[in-house]
Amino acid sequence: MALPAVRQSTEQIHRLLRGDILAAVLRPGEAMSEARMAVRFGVSRTPVREAFKRLVEEGFLMVVPQVGTFVAPIDLAAVHDSQFVRETLECRTVALAARHADDAGKAALEQNVRQQERDLASGDRISFFRHDEAFHAKLAKLAGHPSVWSLIEGVKAQLDRVRCLSLESASWPTMILAQHREIMDCVITGNEARAEAAMRAHLRTVFDAIETIARDQVDAFAGSATPARLD
Repeated sequence: MALPAVRQSTEQIHRLLRGDILAAVLRPGEAMSEARMAVRFGVSRTPVREAFKRLVEEGFLMVVPQVGTFVAPIDLAAVHDSQFVRETLECRTVALAARHADDAGKAALEQNVRQQERDLASGDRISFFRHDEAFHAKLAKLAGHPSVWSLIEGVKAQLDRVRCLSLESASWPTMILAQHREIMDCVITGNEARAEAAMRAHLRTVFDAIETIARDQVDAFAGSATPARLD
């Protein structure tokens, strides 16, 4: 049975706005207008209002009484929690990938890194982020636990906001690519211990990103911009 038109529009608007917030197209603190979004999507204000309500519940928008609706700052507590989940799961995952990867899997990993190189050369930040995600998904598959990445995806929305903002720095994608190459080399050579150490170092760069972004965008974060380390 087809969804009612209003509900269908709500789902689409929610998905698109959520994606824009995650990708930093809509920035922390940016004002959001139901009327403006209704014009953008060519709908009445009702599905926009419903989409806004869901985004508020998810922590992506905030309502300031008597003032308006704004893109919410990044929730550092959620960043810290999702970082803990990623490190706990992915360090084990990459060690298993180094143990179990076959020739076809290694070739797929190399192809992914080459695509990241092309993205970096062309300055395509969105494509680079997409292939970054695919790199980590491939590692989970090589480890024999592809559903682990789906689990991680479900908890890392606020973390992704930090990652997308960090890619705006000219040096950051270059550093991430170098770390991916190192992880790939460890997996290809079957060095489990080095692969785990490289992944841990890679994932912890998020703390440096937070500190850098906080200096340039004071209002980007909710709470202290120096979350506790995971040591």
